[in-house]
Amino acid sequence: MPFEPGEVVAPSDPRIVLEGQWGHQPGVAITVNSGSRLTFSFAGERVQLLFDITGLTVAPHLWITLNDGEPALHVIEESVVDLSLPTGRHTVEVVVKDVNEHANRWNPPFESAVVFAGLVLDVNSRLRLRGRPGGPRLEFYGDSITQGVRAIGPEIESEGVDGAVSYAYLTARAFGATSYQVGFGSQGIVKPGNGEVPSGLESFGWNFAGSPAERIEAPDVVIVNLGVNDETLTAEHYGEYVGRVRSAYPSTTVVALTPFNGKHADVIASAVKSLDDENVVLIDSTGWITEDDCTDNIHPSVAGHRKIADQLIPALEAATSLRLPSI
Repeated sequence: MPFEPGEVVAPSDPRIVLEGQWGHQPGVAITVNSGSRLTFSFAGERVQLLFDITGLTVAPHLWITLNDGEPALHVIEESVVDLSLPTGRHTVEVVVKDVNEHANRWNPPFESAVVFAGLVLDVNSRLRLRGRPGGPRLEFYGDSITQGVRAIGPEIESEGVDGAVSYAYLTARAFGATSYQVGFGSQGIVKPGNGEVPSGLESFGWNFAGSPAERIEAPDVVIVNLGVNDETLTAEHYGEYVGRVRSAYPSTTVVALTPFNGKHADVIASAVKSLDDENVVLIDSTGWITEDDCTDNIHPSVAGHRKIADQLIPALEAATSLRLPSI
Protein backbone atom coordinates (compact mmCIF):
# COMPACT_ATOMS: atom_id res chain seq x y z
CA MET A 1 0.00 0.00 0.00
CA PRO A 2 1.21 3.56 -0.64
CA PHE A 3 2.57 5.34 2.41
CA GLU A 4 0.18 8.07 3.57
CA PRO A 5 2.26 10.45 5.70
CA GLY A 6 0.86 11.67 8.98
CA GLU A 7 2.79 13.10 11.94
CA VAL A 8 6.37 14.26 11.35
CA VAL A 9 8.53 13.94 14.48
CA ALA A 10 11.79 15.82 15.04
CA PRO A 11 14.82 14.02 16.56
CA SER A 12 14.56 16.29 19.62
CA ASP A 13 11.02 15.10 20.42
CA PRO A 14 10.97 13.65 23.98
CA ARG A 15 9.10 10.59 22.71
CA ILE A 16 12.34 9.51 21.02
CA VAL A 17 14.98 8.33 23.50
CA LEU A 18 18.55 8.96 22.35
CA GLU A 19 21.33 7.19 24.21
CA GLY A 20 25.01 7.80 23.71
CA GLN A 21 27.09 10.62 22.29
CA TRP A 22 24.66 12.60 20.10
CA GLY A 23 25.22 16.16 18.92
CA HIS A 24 22.27 18.30 17.91
CA GLN A 25 22.01 20.66 14.96
CA PRO A 26 18.84 22.20 13.50
CA GLY A 27 16.54 19.34 12.51
CA VAL A 28 19.03 16.52 13.08
CA ALA A 29 20.78 14.50 15.79
CA ILE A 30 24.27 13.25 14.89
CA THR A 31 26.43 10.50 16.32
CA VAL A 32 29.83 9.32 15.12
CA ASN A 33 30.11 6.54 17.70
CA SER A 34 29.32 2.87 17.39
CA GLY A 35 27.09 1.66 20.22
CA SER A 36 24.87 4.76 20.29
CA ARG A 37 21.15 3.97 20.37
CA LEU A 38 17.71 5.43 19.77
CA THR A 39 14.39 3.90 20.77
CA PHE A 40 10.73 4.80 20.36
CA SER A 41 7.30 3.22 20.60
CA PHE A 42 4.31 3.71 18.36
CA ALA A 43 0.77 2.45 17.90
CA GLY A 44 -0.14 1.58 14.33
CA GLU A 45 1.57 -0.30 11.56
CA ARG A 46 4.02 1.86 9.64
CA VAL A 47 6.77 4.38 10.29
CA GLN A 48 9.67 5.82 8.33
CA LEU A 49 13.07 6.66 9.81
CA LEU A 50 14.72 9.63 8.12
CA PHE A 51 18.46 10.13 7.65
CA ASP A 52 20.50 12.86 6.02
CA ILE A 53 23.14 11.12 3.91
CA THR A 54 24.33 14.27 2.10
CA GLY A 55 28.07 14.09 1.46
CA LEU A 56 28.60 10.71 3.14
CA THR A 57 31.05 8.50 1.29
CA VAL A 58 30.88 5.50 3.65
CA ALA A 59 27.44 4.44 4.83
CA PRO A 60 26.94 3.75 8.55
CA HIS A 61 25.72 0.32 9.64
CA LEU A 62 22.72 0.06 11.98
CA TRP A 63 20.97 -2.74 13.81
CA ILE A 64 17.19 -2.23 13.89
CA THR A 65 15.12 -4.40 16.22
CA LEU A 66 11.33 -4.51 16.07
CA ASN A 67 9.65 -5.50 19.33
CA ASP A 68 11.36 -8.68 20.59
CA GLY A 69 12.61 -9.79 17.19
CA GLU A 70 16.12 -10.37 15.97
CA PRO A 71 18.18 -7.30 15.01
CA ALA A 72 18.23 -6.65 11.26
CA LEU A 73 21.22 -5.02 9.60
CA HIS A 74 20.55 -1.80 7.67
CA VAL A 75 23.33 -0.11 5.71
CA ILE A 76 22.15 3.50 5.41
CA GLU A 77 22.69 4.24 1.74
CA GLU A 78 19.24 5.83 1.30
CA SER A 79 17.60 8.59 3.32
CA VAL A 80 14.48 6.61 4.31
CA VAL A 81 14.10 3.31 6.16
CA ASP A 82 10.49 2.12 5.90
CA LEU A 83 9.23 -0.17 8.68
CA SER A 84 5.94 -2.04 8.31
CA LEU A 85 4.36 -4.15 11.03
CA PRO A 86 0.97 -5.65 11.87
CA THR A 87 -1.41 -3.15 13.45
CA GLY A 88 -0.69 -2.82 17.17
CA ARG A 89 1.75 -1.35 19.68
CA HIS A 90 5.40 -1.61 18.75
CA THR A 91 8.85 -0.76 20.05
CA VAL A 92 11.71 0.09 17.71
CA GLU A 93 15.36 0.04 18.81
CA VAL A 94 18.14 1.33 16.58
CA VAL A 95 21.75 0.58 17.57
CA VAL A 96 24.73 1.98 15.70
CA LYS A 97 26.71 -1.08 14.66
CA ASP A 98 29.46 1.01 13.12
CA VAL A 99 30.50 4.41 11.87
CA ASN A 100 33.56 3.76 9.75
CA GLU A 101 36.80 4.67 11.49
CA HIS A 102 38.75 5.41 8.31
CA ALA A 103 36.47 8.11 6.86
CA ASN A 104 36.29 11.62 8.30
CA ARG A 105 33.86 11.44 11.19
CA TRP A 106 35.09 14.36 13.24
CA ASN A 107 35.11 17.53 11.15
CA PRO A 108 31.82 18.50 9.48
CA PRO A 109 30.94 17.93 6.70
CA PHE A 110 31.34 14.25 7.54
CA GLU A 111 32.24 11.37 5.28
CA SER A 112 30.71 8.90 7.73
CA ALA A 113 28.19 9.56 10.51
CA VAL A 114 24.65 8.77 11.56
CA VAL A 115 22.63 11.92 10.86
CA PHE A 116 19.16 11.14 12.16
CA ALA A 117 16.49 13.50 10.80
CA GLY A 118 13.44 12.17 12.65
CA LEU A 119 10.37 10.07 11.90
CA VAL A 120 7.34 10.15 9.68
CA LEU A 121 4.38 8.06 10.83
CA ASP A 122 1.64 6.97 8.50
CA VAL A 123 -1.70 8.69 8.91
CA ASN A 124 -3.08 5.91 11.12
CA SER A 125 -0.07 5.59 13.47
CA ARG A 126 0.76 7.51 16.65
CA LEU A 127 4.04 7.90 18.51
CA ARG A 128 3.84 6.96 22.18
CA LEU A 129 5.72 8.42 25.16
CA ARG A 130 8.42 6.12 26.55
CA GLY A 131 9.86 6.27 30.04
CA ARG A 132 13.39 7.56 30.32
CA PRO A 133 16.06 4.98 31.23
CA GLY A 134 16.19 4.58 34.99
CA GLY A 135 19.52 2.83 35.60
CA PRO A 136 22.96 4.25 36.36
CA ARG A 137 24.79 6.44 33.88
CA LEU A 138 28.09 5.18 32.46
CA GLU A 139 30.61 6.69 30.08
CA PHE A 140 33.27 4.65 28.29
CA TYR A 141 36.24 6.28 26.56
CA GLY A 142 38.44 4.02 24.50
CA ASP A 143 39.90 3.14 21.14
CA SER A 144 39.12 0.59 18.43
CA ILE A 145 38.46 -2.13 20.99
CA THR A 146 35.75 -0.04 22.65
CA GLN A 147 34.41 0.70 19.15
CA GLY A 148 34.14 -3.05 18.42
CA VAL A 149 36.61 -3.01 15.54
CA ARG A 150 37.32 -6.48 14.08
CA ALA A 151 35.06 -8.12 16.66
CA ILE A 152 33.12 -10.02 14.00
CA GLY A 153 36.15 -10.89 11.90
CA PRO A 154 39.45 -9.59 10.56
CA GLU A 155 37.84 -7.14 8.07
CA ILE A 156 39.10 -3.61 8.69
CA GLU A 157 35.95 -1.96 7.31
CA SER A 158 32.47 -1.84 8.89
CA GLU A 159 31.68 -5.43 7.91
CA GLY A 160 34.06 -6.60 10.65
CA VAL A 161 32.97 -4.09 13.28
CA ASP A 162 30.12 -4.20 15.78
CA GLY A 163 29.77 -1.74 18.64
CA ALA A 164 26.88 -3.79 20.02
CA VAL A 165 29.18 -6.70 20.93
CA SER A 166 31.85 -4.49 22.52
CA TYR A 167 32.71 -5.12 26.18
CA ALA A 168 31.48 -1.57 26.87
CA TYR A 169 28.05 -2.22 25.36
CA LEU A 170 27.74 -5.57 27.16
CA THR A 171 28.78 -4.07 30.49
CA ALA A 172 26.34 -1.18 30.23
CA ARG A 173 23.46 -3.50 29.34
CA ALA A 174 24.27 -5.77 32.29
CA PHE A 175 23.94 -2.84 34.70
CA GLY A 176 20.78 -1.57 33.00
CA ALA A 177 22.69 1.64 32.40
CA THR A 178 22.33 4.64 30.17
CA SER A 179 25.62 4.51 28.31
CA TYR A 180 27.89 6.86 26.39
CA GLN A 181 30.19 4.55 24.41
CA VAL A 182 32.98 6.58 22.83
CA GLY A 183 35.55 4.56 20.92
CA PHE A 184 37.83 5.89 18.20
CA GLY A 185 40.10 3.55 16.25
CA SER A 186 43.84 4.22 16.64
CA GLN A 187 43.31 6.91 19.29
CA GLY A 188 45.42 7.20 22.41
CA ILE A 189 45.76 9.67 25.25
CA VAL A 190 48.18 11.74 23.16
CA LYS A 191 47.90 10.00 19.77
CA PRO A 192 45.24 11.14 17.26
CA GLY A 193 42.77 8.57 16.00
CA ASN A 194 41.70 7.61 12.51
CA GLY A 195 39.07 9.59 10.62
CA GLU A 196 40.52 13.01 11.56
CA VAL A 197 39.77 12.36 15.25
CA PRO A 198 42.17 14.20 17.58
CA SER A 199 43.87 12.69 20.62
CA GLY A 200 41.97 11.69 23.73
CA LEU A 201 43.23 14.81 25.47
CA GLU A 202 41.78 16.99 22.71
CA SER A 203 38.56 15.08 22.00
CA PHE A 204 37.22 14.58 25.52
CA GLY A 205 34.19 16.78 26.09
CA TRP A 206 33.21 16.93 22.40
CA ASN A 207 30.75 14.89 20.33
CA PHE A 208 32.71 15.97 17.26
CA ALA A 209 34.36 19.21 16.14
CA GLY A 210 32.22 22.20 17.08
CA SER A 211 29.74 20.16 19.16
CA PRO A 212 30.28 20.20 22.94
CA ALA A 213 29.16 17.04 24.77
CA GLU A 214 26.42 18.35 27.02
CA ARG A 215 25.01 16.08 29.73
CA ILE A 216 21.65 16.36 31.48
CA GLU A 217 23.37 15.01 34.57
CA ALA A 218 26.79 13.68 35.45
CA PRO A 219 27.54 9.98 34.98
CA ASP A 220 27.89 7.70 37.97
CA VAL A 221 31.06 6.12 36.59
CA VAL A 222 33.48 6.94 33.77
CA ILE A 223 35.62 4.07 32.46
CA VAL A 224 38.80 5.07 30.60
CA ASN A 225 40.47 2.40 28.44
CA LEU A 226 43.07 4.37 26.50
CA GLY A 227 46.83 4.09 26.09
CA VAL A 228 47.50 1.02 24.00
CA ASN A 229 47.93 3.14 20.83
CA ASP A 230 50.38 5.55 22.47
CA GLU A 231 53.98 4.74 21.61
CA THR A 232 55.07 6.62 24.71
CA LEU A 233 52.84 7.64 27.59
CA THR A 234 53.77 9.54 30.73
CA ALA A 235 51.99 9.59 34.05
CA GLU A 236 51.61 13.34 33.57
CA HIS A 237 49.73 12.91 30.29
CA TYR A 238 47.44 10.27 31.75
CA GLY A 239 46.88 12.39 34.84
CA GLU A 240 46.03 15.37 32.66
CA TYR A 241 43.38 13.32 30.86
CA VAL A 242 41.81 12.15 34.11
CA GLY A 243 41.99 15.73 35.33
CA ARG A 244 39.84 16.82 32.40
CA VAL A 245 37.31 14.15 33.27
CA ARG A 246 37.38 15.31 36.89
CA SER A 247 36.87 18.96 35.87
CA ALA A 248 33.78 17.96 33.89
CA TYR A 249 32.43 15.68 36.63
CA PRO A 250 33.66 16.74 40.10
CA SER A 251 32.08 13.86 42.04
CA THR A 252 31.99 11.03 39.49
CA THR A 253 33.99 7.85 40.06
CA VAL A 254 36.65 7.51 37.36
CA VAL A 255 37.95 4.03 36.55
CA ALA A 256 41.37 3.79 34.93
CA LEU A 257 41.12 0.48 33.06
CA THR A 258 44.53 -0.58 31.78
CA PRO A 259 44.92 -1.86 28.21
CA PHE A 260 44.10 -5.54 28.00
CA ASN A 261 47.59 -6.46 26.82
CA GLY A 262 49.15 -4.69 29.81
CA LYS A 263 50.81 -1.89 27.82
CA HIS A 264 51.63 1.15 29.98
CA ALA A 265 50.01 -0.54 33.00
CA ASP A 266 52.77 0.65 35.33
CA VAL A 267 52.55 4.22 34.00
CA ILE A 268 48.77 4.27 34.45
CA ALA A 269 49.06 2.85 37.98
CA SER A 270 51.63 5.53 38.82
CA ALA A 271 49.36 8.25 37.41
CA VAL A 272 46.38 7.07 39.46
CA LYS A 273 48.50 6.96 42.63
CA SER A 274 49.89 10.46 42.03
CA LEU A 275 46.41 11.94 41.64
CA ASP A 276 45.60 11.01 45.24
CA ASP A 277 41.86 11.07 44.49
CA GLU A 278 39.76 8.45 46.27
CA ASN A 279 37.24 8.59 43.42
CA VAL A 280 39.84 7.59 40.82
CA VAL A 281 40.35 3.83 40.94
CA LEU A 282 42.61 1.48 39.00
CA ILE A 283 41.40 -1.77 37.48
CA ASP A 284 44.28 -3.74 36.00
CA SER A 285 42.91 -5.86 33.15
CA THR A 286 46.26 -7.39 32.18
CA GLY A 287 45.74 -11.01 31.25
CA TRP A 288 41.96 -10.91 30.97
CA ILE A 289 42.26 -12.06 27.37
CA THR A 290 44.98 -13.64 25.28
CA GLU A 291 45.76 -13.56 21.58
CA ASP A 292 43.53 -16.62 21.21
CA ASP A 293 40.56 -14.42 22.24
CA CYS A 294 41.22 -12.05 19.34
CA THR A 295 40.54 -12.07 15.61
CA ASP A 296 43.95 -10.58 14.72
CA ASN A 297 46.00 -11.05 17.93
CA ILE A 298 44.94 -7.54 19.08
CA HIS A 299 41.21 -6.94 18.72
CA PRO A 300 38.91 -9.15 20.79
CA SER A 301 36.46 -11.43 19.03
CA VAL A 302 32.80 -11.52 20.02
CA ALA A 303 33.70 -14.17 22.58
CA GLY A 304 36.72 -12.12 23.68
CA HIS A 305 34.54 -9.08 24.39
CA ARG A 306 32.18 -11.29 26.38
CA LYS A 307 35.16 -12.59 28.36
CA ILE A 308 36.25 -9.02 29.14
CA ALA A 309 32.74 -7.98 30.21
CA ASP A 310 32.43 -11.05 32.44
CA GLN A 311 35.51 -9.85 34.36
CA LEU A 312 34.85 -6.12 34.20
CA ILE A 313 31.35 -6.36 35.67
CA PRO A 314 32.40 -7.85 39.04
CA ALA A 315 35.49 -5.63 39.07
CA LEU A 316 33.25 -2.56 38.77
CA GLU A 317 30.98 -3.87 41.51
CA ALA A 318 34.02 -4.26 43.78
CA ALA A 319 35.55 -0.85 42.96
CA THR A 320 32.48 1.41 42.54
CA SER A 321 28.89 1.85 43.69
CA LEU A 322 27.57 -0.02 40.64
CA ARG A 323 25.40 -3.06 41.37
CA LEU A 324 23.75 -5.49 39.02
CA PRO A 325 19.97 -5.13 39.06
CA SER A 326 18.18 -7.79 41.09
CA ILE A 327 16.24 -10.29 39.07
